[in-house]
Amino acid sequence: MKERNPWLYVEDMRQFCLKVQAYTEGKDQAGFIQDGLTYDATLRNLELIGEAARHIPPDIQQSASDIPWRTLIAIRNRIIHGYLGLDNDILWDIITTEIPLLTEQLERLLQDKLTE
Repeated sequence: MKERNPWLYVEDMRQFCLKVQAYTEGKDQAGFIQDGLTYDATLRNLELIGEAARHIPPDIQQSASDIPWRTLIAIRNRIIHGYLGLDNDILWDIITTEIPLLTEQLERLLQDKLTE
C-alpha cells in the first residue's frame, strides 16, 4: 500500500481547525458545553488534529518548529482517553486561542511549501 503524502495530513489538520472554528463560532463557553452535538463534534476534530499530527515526519515538524506538534498529539491522547477527565476551561482556551493560531501556522506552512 502506498504511503500517504504527509502534506495531505497538514491540509487535513487545517481543515479540522476550520471545522472547530465553524462549530464554535458565536458560542460562549457555557453554550458550547451545553450543546452536546457541537461539543462532541469539536472534540472529534481536536482528536483528528492530533491524529494527523502523528503522521507529520520530523523534517516537516522541524521546518515549522513554532507548531506544538507534541502538544497536539498529547491533546488527542487526553481526549481519547477521557477517563483522565477533561477540563472545560482548558478545552475552551484551546478552541478560542490555540486553534485560530494553529490555523494560521498551518496555512503559513502550506504556503511556504507552495513557494518552494
